[in-house]
Amino acid sequence: MLRLLLVLCLMAAPLVSQAGVEIGGTRLIYKGNARQAAISVNNPDNRPYLIQAWVDKDPVSDEGDKTFIATPPLFRLEPHSQNSVRVVYTGRPLPADRESMLWLSIKSIPSTSKNETNQLLITVKSVIKLFYRPAGLSGDPAAAYEKLIFTRRGAKVYVSNPTPYHISFYELSVGGVQVKTPLTLKPLSEQAVAVLAGASGLVSWRTINDFGGITEVRKTRI
Repeated sequence: MLRLLLVLCLMAAPLVSQAGVEIGGTRLIYKGNARQAAISVNNPDNRPYLIQAWVDKDPVSDEGDKTFIATPPLFRLEPHSQNSVRVVYTGRPLPADRESMLWLSIKSIPSTSKNETNQLLITVKSVIKLFYRPAGLSGDPAAAYEKLIFTRRGAKVYVSNPTPYHISFYELSVGGVQVKTPLTLKPLSEQAVAVLAGASGLVSWRTINDFGGITEVRKTRI
């Protein structure tokens, strides 16, 4: 009986729900010949939000990085409105022969009202990949995932990325077994794939493109 009364009380409490801020993408490409890159921030909610933005080299850091500046770093986003966060390169040295990957953090802090009680307010930090793409890199970034080379050496499987672009897997399977944690391959690098020892046969993969979409399947044998 006590449990039933508690449930009824919770159902009657006037909790305030929120739609939350929407970020206009899962990644941001900064082209080396551009003055800046921008991503939209949309507020479909009935309350304003305080938006804070910064760039880090580490996705779990809140310290910020001086190679890129997010602007405005702090602003108020009114209900049912949209703004943009712009990223500006400060000119600090970065490799010119390959992409660099950093992380753009956007934190949304909901407003509060003195007249509201029993509020359920959640601060959300969205972290997306920021790719700095120097001008003049060879090859087509949209086709980079087709250039991957898979090899088996001993009991391990390796994947090599001979291109100057980062490649983020959406899904990857080796010998019919899905890789549980898809990789993000650095440019001009090789990495071991976490599969069962001695795995071989058909390798199939799909990756995430510049727009956050999924590429077509590519297959090879090892």
